[in-house]
Amino acid sequence: MIDRSFVTTSFDFAGYSIKAYHGVVRGITVRSRSFVGNIGASFQSLVGGNITIYTNLCEQAREEAFVRMLEHASQTPANALIGVRYDANDVAPGITEVICYGTAVQIEKNEA
Repeated sequence: MIDRSFVTTSFDFAGYSIKAYHGVVRGITVRSRSFVGNIGASFQSLVGGNITIYTNLCEQAREEAFVRMLEHASQTPANALIGVRYDANDVAPGITEVICYGTAVQIEKNEA
């Protein structure tokens, strides 16, 4: 799998040259809020501040989409990902799709 240090939102890596492009790769997950989680979040919202139940749900969904993107990239000869982005869409009430996508590339370190 691609090393996480070679994943960037940028479109290049300082000190490296892009030798080949291997196309768009993506990871998708679809998550729903549980009834119990909604109740807990409702109580947290009464107090104010960070609603940790939703924060954790969102972080887990993003991480799962990210890992799935890395798995998709491992099916190519790429050793890096550029232009990585996240997007989220509501599929139905309380159900959200999270996608992580980027461009798989082959990079080589520039000679000094």
